[in-house]
Amino acid sequence: MSIARLKNTPYNRDALYLILSSVFLTALVLGNLIGTTKFIHLFTITIPGWFLPIVPELIRTGNQYSMIVPAGLLAFPATFLATDLISELFGRKKAQLLVWVGLGVNIFMLIIMITTYHLPNADGISGGLYLFDGIYGYMIGNTIASMIAYLTAQTIDVRLFHFYKKKTKGKYLWLRNNASTMTSQLVDSTAIMSILYFSGNLGENVTGLSALGILIINAYIFKFFAALLDTPIIYAVVAWLKDFDEDPLQT
Repeated sequence: MSIARLKNTPYNRDALYLILSSVFLTALVLGNLIGTTKFIHLFTITIPGWFLPIVPELIRTGNQYSMIVPAGLLAFPATFLATDLISELFGRKKAQLLVWVGLGVNIFMLIIMITTYHLPNADGISGGLYLFDGIYGYMIGNTIASMIAYLTAQTIDVRLFHFYKKKTKGKYLWLRNNASTMTSQLVDSTAIMSILYFSGNLGENVTGLSALGILIINAYIFKFFAALLDTPIIYAVVAWLKDFDEDPLQT
């Protein structure tokens, strides 16, 4: 049974853009707030002997590979999914606008957090002062690093998406979705982890470039497979909202 397409009306277009933008901004802010406050162990796998030569020793212990990533990283695939959908359905300019809005939201969050941190504490009333201070200590470094990496990576993502769309004359959605996202996420992973490392905002056990390399590779592997998994979502949503395409090559 086919699913009826959403009617293309000005109200529905505005609502769809607002929903996708909200997903993007929520994931962006949440990812920066929790950032590297916690690293999570997703899984451990045993690598077959025949595959060991392909897997760098840097990211495995013997034949064991563990996927360990920052908690904030779980939110970020949603940001690339949202910008790719907006790029496809609304055009490059609106996708790039959202990237700039996201930067503004981060700056606004920084201003609020810095202001509240330096205002005097009301003794006997505050219920989570140490918690606030802990989050603040990590969030400032995370957000500044993320802002630099994010602006670069998201701009690359939007521009590559439309570069591939133009080159393929609007065909091969899977190609522009994955090629743009996988490239930009490599930039994002390398930039944010490197900035956090050199600013001393990672854990005390991350003391060498090899440890930094493990974090970068793990973060990118997670994002790489997240990009592959969001491809059917992109196809499904674009097919459902095909009438919303307003010639993104020109907008």
